[in-house]
Amino acid sequence: MERAYYSDAIANFLTTPSENILGKLTQASSFPVDQPQRDAWLEQIVILRKVLSKHQGSLYFEYSIPRMGRRIDVVLLIEGVVFILEFKVGEDEFPAYAIDQVWDYALDLGNFHEPSHNQLIAPILISTRAQTPLAISVATQHGDQILIPINANPDTLHDVLVAVLRFSNGSKIDRAGWEAGRYCPTPTIIEAAMALYSRHSVKDISRSDAGAINLGITSDAVSQIIAQAKQLSRKSICFVTGVPGAGKTLVGLNIATQHVDKDSELYSVFLSGNGPLVEILREALARDNVRAGKEQGKPIRKGVALSEVKSFIQNVHHFRDDCLTDKTAPPIEHVALFDEAQRAWDLKQTANFMLRKKRISNFNQSEPDFLISCLNRHKDWAVVVCLVGGGQEINTGESGISEWIESLIKSYPDWHIHISPRLQDSEYGAGKVLKALESRKNVDYREELHLGVSMRSFRAEHVSLLIKQLLDLDVKGARETYSKVKDKYPITLTRDLNKAKRWLKDHARGSERYGIVVSSQAERLKPHAIDVKSPMNPVHWFLDGKEDVRSSYYLEDVATEFHVQGLELDWACVTWDADFRYSPSGWDHRSFCGARWTQIHKDHRKMYLKNAYRVLLTRARQGMVIVVPEGERSDPTRVPEYYSNTFNYLQDIGFPVI
Repeated sequence: MERAYYSDAIANFLTTPSENILGKLTQASSFPVDQPQRDAWLEQIVILRKVLSKHQGSLYFEYSIPRMGRRIDVVLLIEGVVFILEFKVGEDEFPAYAIDQVWDYALDLGNFHEPSHNQLIAPILISTRAQTPLAISVATQHGDQILIPINANPDTLHDVLVAVLRFSNGSKIDRAGWEAGRYCPTPTIIEAAMALYSRHSVKDISRSDAGAINLGITSDAVSQIIAQAKQLSRKSICFVTGVPGAGKTLVGLNIATQHVDKDSELYSVFLSGNGPLVEILREALARDNVRAGKEQGKPIRKGVALSEVKSFIQNVHHFRDDCLTDKTAPPIEHVALFDEAQRAWDLKQTANFMLRKKRISNFNQSEPDFLISCLNRHKDWAVVVCLVGGGQEINTGESGISEWIESLIKSYPDWHIHISPRLQDSEYGAGKVLKALESRKNVDYREELHLGVSMRSFRAEHVSLLIKQLLDLDVKGARETYSKVKDKYPITLTRDLNKAKRWLKDHARGSERYGIVVSSQAERLKPHAIDVKSPMNPVHWFLDGKEDVRSSYYLEDVATEFHVQGLELDWACVTWDADFRYSPSGWDHRSFCGARWTQIHKDHRKMYLKNAYRVLLTRARQGMVIVVPEGERSDPTRVPEYYSNTFNYLQDIGFPVI
């Protein structure tokens, strides 16, 4: 893959006519190049010719970062340093957003481009009309190989390069090896959705290491099932399983973005009952379309962009309501991908909703049963893809995956079932009902339908296992797993929320997102200015920048498991309340009612609470700090004993305390 619009040895760049370079840049561009862009490239060429005359190495203009949907202005390989140059032509300041931008580029290469892992990476922001910076500071924030961004102007850029080269002690970079090296990103689901919607391949934005079942393999397996169903005119359902953060949603989005043409028989819809996820993905894609349209000289209104996105990412309840309006006509889509299928409603919850909200009495189908029946209306073929997370049911009436299997057994004997063998694992809660499939024909078990390695934490593969062991009170196993992750994925414990906030800010770089997450039952964190009942807008919390008080960066609004399920942060602060307490006899499950904590007795409510903490503890990609408050002796709802046992348990696993 040619990742740069123009690349060459610095020696050749210095002697090649500017018009030739500009011609290659223009020809490689995927959109029309206007005069301001041509002028900007020409100014960059002039500046670089001046400062690179005594250097040897390689140069790359407009270097692609698919994960972010952006291009680096210029990458330089000189001696043992990867220089990341971001030009702001005509700018007389060094804007904070631009500093974060060039830092993000450096972090991307440092984290995801294998030949860059062990090289010094120097992000440099060049504002062409800025005053000369007071001093050149060459330093790293965490003692790694990624420098803190350096500000420069055309007059100081040469001195910056020299200062960084003096700082470096790495070996000379091999150009051919660097260019051929693997780029193995792990995008957030928001980044992935934007990249896929922009027609990047899932292979462009997913890792390819041998330790994980490649997302491409799972996507290909699902695509084959869809093609086979169409070819043989039959109806199929497949269950894709995976550990938290393994990329189940990414698989669904990949299939959906391949088939967004409503006139195609393969037209697909991505459905989710996760309201915040749907709202955030739609908004992110619409904003990105508006941005891309502006950059390409093809402006598009936000409302139009949002309308286009809504057609292929839908709330499952809106899809259901459309099918209720006409009870016989099949939906326009032949393929429906249900994200977090384990959260679909059981019969009792569905019937209750239909009576209260739709005034339909005696409704006799669970949500899985009804959704399958909608696709079953097609006379020729249809495919349902269920994306299934284990131990993720967090709300009343969420039936788990067994309801889907029971519906197939009861009502759809002719449907072909393609199933991940891991669906039999305990966290999916389908073991008993799966036995009924043993005598059924047309059941196909496929290993390719399981994603076994978390991609959320690109720094440590075993975080989801660690959290499972922690919640299952497997202290020995948790200690062993933590010993494998602690060097790459910091987990810190504290009793002080202010210390936790400082920890987040100290660890995050560039635009890496951080925020506070808490259980929706954590009602006695109010003394710490955390009110779970206070309304927050997840779109602003997840998408807006550091300048917006509503964003997660401000550490004022908090998100609960309902806001963050299916999404992720780079760094998370999990603040633990007395609703889920450790005791020597096991977890103590509580609900705050009126003025006191009351015991939770129902098993399904205990499961929801445990799963809520599972969701919270698996949101961070790079590390987290866990806050267990001290409590307050004078407050009967927050006595220290409610918290101390939990803190001691977590400390006993080995988490360091700040």
